Amino acid sequence: MNEQQSPDPQTPDSRRGATVGLIIVLGLIVGGLFLVHVLHNMSQIQDCAMSGRTNCAPIDSTSSGN
Repeated sequence: MNEQQSPDPQTPDSRRGATVGLIIVLGLIVGGLFLVHVLHNMSQIQDCAMSGRTNCAPIDSTSSGN
């Protein structure tokens, strides 16, 4: 009378794989948006330089001199 209990077919699936996949997709989206932002800024600087201007680099106004 050694009966092994079969697993219940109504057991909910683990959501760990879906959660990991969602985190990976969100990371790719954030990385893509960051890359688009950086490339846009570089494009603006290159466009400025290609038009012959010499004051294209952004001025950093956050540094304190004294």
